[in-house]
This record gives sequence, structure tokens and C-alpha cells, in this order.
Amino acid sequence: MIPRRAPLAKPGGAWQEFRPSKTEETMLEIETIADLPKHIGQKLGSSDWLVVDQTMIDQFAEATGDHQWIHVDVERAKKEMPGGKTIAHGYLTLSLLPKLNHGIWKVKQRSRGVNYGSNKVRFTAPVPAGSRIRGHLTLKALEPIQGGARVTMEATVEVEGSDRPALVAETLSLVYE
Repeated sequence: MIPRRAPLAKPGGAWQEFRPSKTEETMLEIETIADLPKHIGQKLGSSDWLVVDQTMIDQFAEATGDHQWIHVDVERAKKEMPGGKTIAHGYLTLSLLPKLNHGIWKVKQRSRGVNYGSNKVRFTAPVPAGSRIRGHLTLKALEPIQGGARVTMEATVEVEGSDRPALVAETLSLVYE
């Protein structure tokens, strides 16, 4: 089972639980669904950093049955992988989007939000074990639906120190009044 709260490293500091630290002042708060259109094409923000450690990778391997050595065999990775580390599963990185995106934005007056799917997902760079990642969101499009809107976002996941994102995805969600 993947822990509900994964560790977050502070540079020069001790490990702590990951809790989005976005405050009312830094999180983009949109009053109603009707206020969303003015944000189309804009970057909504970035998440806090999250450490993807070997424990998280191993737990994802257990949950999914994907025990490929590049993810779970630390000793072999030291010898055979570029950088000498295991790498996170691409789908682990994708599954972390809700956690990463939680503190970036919210619609204050809504009843619920539902993940609806993805139009495309690309894993463009590895996430080595022990790396810090963070998410970035841009609002691409809105479509009215009964009682709300279908929201299309461009989500990217940055790996600290890498010049390429680990993930680029066009995600869909439904937001209801």
C-alpha cells in the first residue's frame, strides 16, 4: 500500500510528511465555475516538491505487480542503469498528479470534482529513486456539461535538476456546481 503521505525533503533539513503548504495567498482560488474561462491558457501554478523514494517505488510495484528490475533491483541498477539508480514507474508518476496538484488551485463554490481521464500522456524522462518532483498546471480548455464543466489541463511533472519534464499529460476532470 502506498502511504497516504509520502516524505518531503527540505534542502538541508530533516524529512517530513508531505502536506501541500500552499496557503490562501499562494493557491489560486477561483470563486465559481463561471470564473474559470478567464484563466484559459494560463499557468495556474506549481506544487510543492515531493520525494519519490525507493519505498514508494517498491510499494507501487507491489500494488501493480510491475516488478521490472529497473524499478526494484537497487543493486543491479547500481551497475546497469544510467546514474546507478532505479527509476520510478511512469504510472507511479502519473498517479501522483492528484497529490501534486492538490495545493495549486481550487474552485471555492463547487460540490465535487471527478477525474475524467486523459487525452494523452507521455513519460519524457526518468524519475530516479530519491528524486524530488513537482507538478505544474496550465488550464487548456473548458466545456460546459450539465451542472458544471469539463476541464482540460496540461500537467507537467518536473524532476529537480533535469532539463526535461518526467511527464507531460493532457488531463480531464469534471467540476460540478
